[in-house]
Amino acid sequence: MLHTHHFAYGWVTPVIAYIMSFTGSLLGLQCARRARVSERPGGWLVGAAVAIGGTGIWVMHFVAMLGFSIDGASIRYNVPLTLASAVIAVVVVWIGLSLVTRGQRAGRDGWTLLTGGLITGLGVGAMHYAGMFAMRTDATLSYSLGIVALSLVIAVVAATAALWFALHVRGTIASIGAAIIMGIAVCGMHYTGMTAMHAEHLDPAPAPHGADGVQLLLPLMIGVSVVTMMLLINVGLTDNEDYRVTPAPAGGGTDGSTGRLR
Repeated sequence: MLHTHHFAYGWVTPVIAYIMSFTGSLLGLQCARRARVSERPGGWLVGAAVAIGGTGIWVMHFVAMLGFSIDGASIRYNVPLTLASAVIAVVVVWIGLSLVTRGQRAGRDGWTLLTGGLITGLGVGAMHYAGMFAMRTDATLSYSLGIVALSLVIAVVAATAALWFALHVRGTIASIGAAIIMGIAVCGMHYTGMTAMHAEHLDPAPAPHGADGVQLLLPLMIGVSVVTMMLLINVGLTDNEDYRVTPAPAGGGTDGSTGRLR
């Protein structure tokens, strides 16, 4: 059995991974707030899915993987499979957000929250293990099924909590608190799933093919930076309040109220 390292560069990769997860979660929650009150929420839901699924989950996973190493083994990545895992992350988050947003508007947010959490959580787990499958190494990899199942449970619970936050969180302070929790949950799922992996020496060991971490990281970070800046600009140009109180006509409304929410 070969020894695996999850923190090959110390705390650098887990800290950066958490920052990316927190940033993506915070941006996604801000987009979701606007989707709740928008007459056309589609664009905001896509933005939230890209922020949470792309930056908050997939980039977090990839940055954390830079700190993963196996004694005496080389690691490369299959680029198409790695990119496919990114698509999985964004799509499943979009499905979950779309379900709960429509469910809330139809008054059926309870069942849609559970359904969306299950679909999104299992999808996030699929993204994680698809990313692991994209890893090429000259060692034999195996997984502990019990820990894999535990990581999937964590993913479903975390996804359900994230969707609940997307439905109910209002205000900047509350969004920051929710993003902190979401970042911890995403990172916890990742490192739990990573502990399920075991590596054994492969003899003879053919050299793995694919891109190394640095080759993938540079274009990844450039792309994520551009998308993040665009989302920040869009969020910054919109109203920061979910609801605003507007004056009612003199004498109040027919129900005696002095104002209305819109």
